[in-house]
Amino acid sequence: MVSVPARRRGVAYARGKGLSQRQACTLIGVGRSALHYRSKTTEKDAPVLQRMSELSAQYPRYGYRRIAIFLGRDGHKMSFGRAYRLWRAAKLQLPRKRPRKRIATGRPRPNAPTGANQVWSYDFVFDWAANGQQLKCLTVTDEWTREGLAIEVDGSIRSRRVIEVLSRLVSERGAPLYMRSDNGPEFVSRALLQWILEQGIETALIDPGKPWQNGSAESFNGKFRDECLSLEWFRSRAEAKVVIEQWRQHFNAVRRHSSLDYLTPHAFAAKLEEQDAAFVPATGRSAAVCGASAPRPVASPPHKGQSIAATEVVVSS
Repeated sequence: MVSVPARRRGVAYARGKGLSQRQACTLIGVGRSALHYRSKTTEKDAPVLQRMSELSAQYPRYGYRRIAIFLGRDGHKMSFGRAYRLWRAAKLQLPRKRPRKRIATGRPRPNAPTGANQVWSYDFVFDWAANGQQLKCLTVTDEWTREGLAIEVDGSIRSRRVIEVLSRLVSERGAPLYMRSDNGPEFVSRALLQWILEQGIETALIDPGKPWQNGSAESFNGKFRDECLSLEWFRSRAEAKVVIEQWRQHFNAVRRHSSLDYLTPHAFAAKLEEQDAAFVPATGRSAAVCGASAPRPVASPPHKGQSIAATEVVVSS
């Protein structure tokens, strides 16, 4: 069956060939009153399409679902189905990525977290500034809340610098139960392993050639490169440090995550802390162990197989 808009176009074509409006409508089978119909949906969608185009230009690597969340915050609440229809109408689809070879991931991830501040993942991401300076970025993430805890940027980051970054995070948030990383030289150095041992943290090194075991860090690094490094043009390393830190704060406080029920990492962590405000912290370790004034509240029971007593550390005066 031919749609009404298609038949209207047929009438316009017939009139262009010399037929009158009455003759063209009779020939095509369209009511004359239908020629002057104007869809109200087009007028209704106009401000939404304009705002959607603005958000797409501001966040070029976001898809229609995440843009729909931003639209809802601006007062244009809609279902994902309508957002997808408008997204296609505005031709804002992202280019398809080349599919990667899939591997079997049915086996459980070693030392998977069950609460906040239990497992931290850290890895390196490399890039270059326009003046030729190398950018080596140390990324640290919380696997449960998806927070980007830190992104340290410099030309060279060795194990001692890694210890400084981790020490600062531990003093602010408390020590995790596990630190997950690959087998890079900076992560298996004697100095770093000794520091981890002194803090009472266990290592969860992934097996060689199995990056899926460090999926949280790989996911964060992919978003970091896709939404920041690939879009920004850094004139110098100093500028890169500022822009990357701004992106990290945006990632934690503004960017919605589908895996967190479309909450930001900060909002998700705050929600967990509110839910467990009446309970004694049972995950991670108290920040007081590392010199902080008060323990950081956490949200979930201890890691499977880890007793509450095993997570408590008594510091003698």
